[in-house]
Amino acid sequence: MFAPETEGESAPEVEPESDRAPWAVDKLVHEPARLAILANLFVVESADATYLLRQTELTWGNLSSHLDKLWQAGYVTVTKSFVDRRPMTMIELTPPGRAAFRSYRDQMMNALGSLPG
Repeated sequence: MFAPETEGESAPEVEPESDRAPWAVDKLVHEPARLAILANLFVVESADATYLLRQTELTWGNLSSHLDKLWQAGYVTVTKSFVDRRPMTMIELTPPGRAAFRSYRDQMMNALGSLPG
């Protein structure tokens, strides 16, 4: 389902923000489902997959696919374990993921804030 984080395995690097044009937003964050996932993770230390499933109203397949993309970008960590013999998948926003979400939020606020009301 989700790509687990294992020792010695690192996710591919993302294009640094400084290399992007000033008007360009991070398209990985801009996609609505991933934006919903990141926004939910931004306000908590970590969340289990069931919580994200309920909050985002995605299907298991969609959630899995989007989490995999965020994991590959280094924006989230995915940790799988067992609690009382039941599988538990915990997702946490990484520092680069927090920075990407903050940057996206600031860009959107600046762009939308300049529009006439």
